[in-house]
Amino acid sequence: MAFSICLHGCTVPRAAKQASLTLLYKFPSSLQHNYCITRTFASASVSIAANKELRSPDLVALEYAGLNLTDKISQELGHVRIRQHVNPLSSSFSVPAPVPDWSEVFRDPTLPLMVDIGSGSGRFLIWLAKQNPDSQNYLGLEIRAKLVKRVEFWVQELALSNIHFIVANATISFKQLVSTYPGPLMLVSILCPDPHFKKRHHKRRVVQKPFVDSILTSLMPGGKVFIQSDVLEVAIDMRKQFDLESGSVQHVDTVDPSVLCDDEGWLLNNPMGIRTEREIHAELEGAKIYWRLYQKRVLCKLDEM
Repeated sequence: MAFSICLHGCTVPRAAKQASLTLLYKFPSSLQHNYCITRTFASASVSIAANKELRSPDLVALEYAGLNLTDKISQELGHVRIRQHVNPLSSSFSVPAPVPDWSEVFRDPTLPLMVDIGSGSGRFLIWLAKQNPDSQNYLGLEIRAKLVKRVEFWVQELALSNIHFIVANATISFKQLVSTYPGPLMLVSILCPDPHFKKRHHKRRVVQKPFVDSILTSLMPGGKVFIQSDVLEVAIDMRKQFDLESGSVQHVDTVDPSVLCDDEGWLLNNPMGIRTEREIHAELEGAKIYWRLYQKRVLCKLDEM
């Protein structure tokens, strides 16, 4: 993919129209400009009218155009109306998810595993799975069943054998699921979790000490935890939980000096190679995204004595 940004209302040559899109993108009002963005795709088409003011769904479609996901699923499932806020402490979400037969859901269940907590629509994880079809497996845990049903359709349509989604309350099911997985747990991502703003609802937040303990216990030595939020309060809350476990994990900039952080210790760049849908929406609204990437310590024999 390639971007070109023009301040002068440029147009795309007629011969290039099939390979690129010219879109009028309205940046946050503080910039006081409309920009003409030309985005070129290697082998994908997105049906968005030229000179249209982009909204979040349009930007998501552009970001994930390479997946070529069809809209047929909406016809088969009906309108997928998703409740944005779910109470994970509800009794209806207290039953652990059944453990699958890993040899049935993955072609090679011994490959290193990435688990995405609250996988949402699943586009982010599908994109990663397509990039690494033979080297990694991907597991998405999502509490909203309709989202899982839709993404299962996409996985089958793309014939991916290294990705699986489970309807699960991660805080209840994570430990049991990953403890039965034959391969190593390489990466856990917690990306823009529900902020549960009200103080009395903070106990609903996914990153609590018992869950952090489950992650760190299950993670392979050298494995990583990636956290992200567009809400500073939530980002700080998650960061504190993992910073308190400095005996088990350390932030990657202490391991690799080439990793760049700002003065507050937040990563300067998203290390995953693609943005989540929430990230796209938040940036469109002018919000800052906060990233931290932790690595589990590798203990030498002297440390274990």
